[in-house]
Amino acid sequence: QVQLVESGGGLVQTGESLTLSCAASGLIMSRYRMNWYRQAPGKERELVATISATDGTTRYHYSVEGRFTISRDNAKNTAYLQMNGLKPDDTAVYYCNAIMNDNYWGQGTQVTVST
Repeated sequence: QVQLVESGGGLVQTGESLTLSCAASGLIMSRYRMNWYRQAPGKERELVATISATDGTTRYHYSVEGRFTISRDNAKNTAYLQMNGLKPDDTAVYYCNAIMNDNYWGQGTQVTVST
């Protein structure tokens, strides 16, 4: 059974940092592209960051470019999202996603950034 479990969310103030983790089980994470999405209240889910399975190429949503860093530790079957300089607009539920031929999602972790 495949599981993706996010952790590391919380309530922070503007300008602070958080690191989200996504622990994968039941799959060989090194074979999967790993993504972080977020969904704010009343908005559609959007792709925040992605990292390839092959060469670790990363891409980011324009709104987080330069502030967020996605990474992966295949030996630990874990992906990360380092978030610096957090803003109130970053408030959302953050979801981990693993995609290859199959598509798996975590349950999400809440990130709230206060002014």
